[in-house]
Amino acid sequence: MTTKGESERGSSGSVFTVIVAAAANFGVALAKAVAGVISGSSAMLSEAAHSVADTFTELLLLIALKRSKKPADGEHPLGHGPERYIWALLASVATFVGGGVFAVYDGIHALTHSEKPGDPLISYLVLAVAFLLEAFSLRTGVKQATGRARHFRVPVLRYLRRTPDTAVKAVVMEDTAALVGLVLAALGLLGGQLTGSHVWDGIASILIGLLLVLVAWVLGRSNTELLIGRALPAPVRDAVSRELRAVQYIEDVLELTTIVQGPAEILIAAKIDFRDIATSDQIEAACEEAESRLRTLIPAVKRVYLDPTPPRSAD
Repeated sequence: MTTKGESERGSSGSVFTVIVAAAANFGVALAKAVAGVISGSSAMLSEAAHSVADTFTELLLLIALKRSKKPADGEHPLGHGPERYIWALLASVATFVGGGVFAVYDGIHALTHSEKPGDPLISYLVLAVAFLLEAFSLRTGVKQATGRARHFRVPVLRYLRRTPDTAVKAVVMEDTAALVGLVLAALGLLGGQLTGSHVWDGIASILIGLLLVLVAWVLGRSNTELLIGRALPAPVRDAVSRELRAVQYIEDVLELTTIVQGPAEILIAAKIDFRDIATSDQIEAACEEAESRLRTLIPAVKRVYLDPTPPRSAD
């Protein structure tokens, strides 16, 4: 489980990861666009659109990270944590429209309009530089994800699949897709150079577009799930129930609700059956102890609501 300091370092690490990715994508987008125009390659232009979409995505993720840190107030008593998922969802839409749809369209255009391939030399150079920059950006994201996965003692792929920190997840997925897209663009250029046909370039562009659509769908689904309200994993919910039942004067946990509101923001609510012999003072003390236990178990717990509830009758 994370401590407060570790949560803050994780948040700052997410910001650094996103900034590195945005800077890399912006420079790469310009180089790809120039190379695409000079070489007349649809795959290069698709890759340029890919990098532009990724840059815009990272800017939206930075907005999400900043706005989600706003404290709770009278109008927003539960804070602004879920706001990061709204902006992250918009980022996935930007990837779908700005990258995927454009790349598929440009690939289809290349297949239906015969154009002689230009000199691919500059495109190869740009792809090589872009590969290095994207690899560095991916290394930063994977390093953070690996560190967090090691802390939680879970495989890194499982961490990326279940983490509520969708900023890091987005950077890792988009940079991975970027590297695959660069390889596809290079193969499209090579196929056109060897055969003199524009078909290979068009196919590469379509495949890049489909890859971006897949990434956008996965990220959009993750953010939608968190916006709706995702519970803690079942093993963690079981641990929460055990902690509550271990408190003196708590007889049973009748109903447990957990909601992930952000990477370091969790809400827990429960209907509790207290012992009949417990006085009001003892119930109050038990609630305080329960909250303390839960915060020790999961430091990301920000709110705990316990509702004294009589057990349900057999009827």
